[in-house]
Amino acid sequence: MAAGEILHVATPGEWAEARQRGRVAPPSLATERFVHCSTREQIPGTLARHFAGRGDLVLLVLDAAAVGDLRWEALTPGEPFPHVYNAIPLAAVRSVEGVTPGG
Repeated sequence: MAAGEILHVATPGEWAEARQRGRVAPPSLATERFVHCSTREQIPGTLARHFAGRGDLVLLVLDAAAVGDLRWEALTPGEPFPHVYNAIPLAAVRSVEGVTPGG
């Protein structure tokens, strides 16, 4: 997969905590050893499957070339998702977008 833009979904509180720590390090980094991310095209499905009814969230738009150890892994056959195997430096966050998932 080509490097470019990937996205990570977070709560506003998680984003505030990341800004205080200077890095994005959600619980999945400790429990699964990676940060879940999606492409722009995958975000609607990610929100529907994992965040329906969760209220306001933020999409961290990341520079794929700046996140560190990025791997494309197919959890669903034929659909590789970007996983980052380290805390993501704040410098890799290009922008932050608000989103409210349906459900």
